[in-house]
Amino acid sequence: MARMPASVDHPVTVLPFARSQGVTLIEMVVAMAVVAILTALAVPSFQALSKRSRVDSTLHLLTSHFASARIAAITHNVPVVICPSRGDGACRQDSDWSDHWLSFRDPDGNRQPDEAIDLYRNDPAPRSPRLRILSTGGRRQLRYLPTGYSSGSNLTLRVCYDGKVSGLVVVNNAGRVRTARPSDSKPCGDAPDSL
Repeated sequence: MARMPASVDHPVTVLPFARSQGVTLIEMVVAMAVVAILTALAVPSFQALSKRSRVDSTLHLLTSHFASARIAAITHNVPVVICPSRGDGACRQDSDWSDHWLSFRDPDGNRQPDEAIDLYRNDPAPRSPRLRILSTGGRRQLRYLPTGYSSGSNLTLRVCYDGKVSGLVVVNNAGRVRTARPSDSKPCGDAPDSL
């Protein structure tokens, strides 16, 4: 008799169909759709955040510039003028503060710096083609007396973004500076002169 080989009692394991490591076209389309929806939701929020950040930064820069000039007037016992400038060391004659801000000592009251030593600060305004800063029509400059008071009428600077008033800086006769955010978006040219 011929001998049969002994059977092996080891079970044969069959591997299930091995899946590839890539993604299917449907999975890729679903993922891209989710990303597109999230982006569409996030972009307007980011634009609003960016706008608010630029306006807030401008408001803070203006108030700190005014506070610095007021402190200089009190400390040095001399009138100090803050005005819009083109960066050339002289005050502009219009009400557009969108280029530079200039502060200087003004003992003779001519509202222009007489010498380079009179200048305290000549700072550029924040750069953005969508941002404009305009003052009240009747008051283009701010003058702090040695007492820290700002004589004359209130000065209101309108910070406009995309042609609409987004923030206000108001300086009263006592020299106090405050900021405000209008509740409604008025066009930049139709804003009230003071609050």
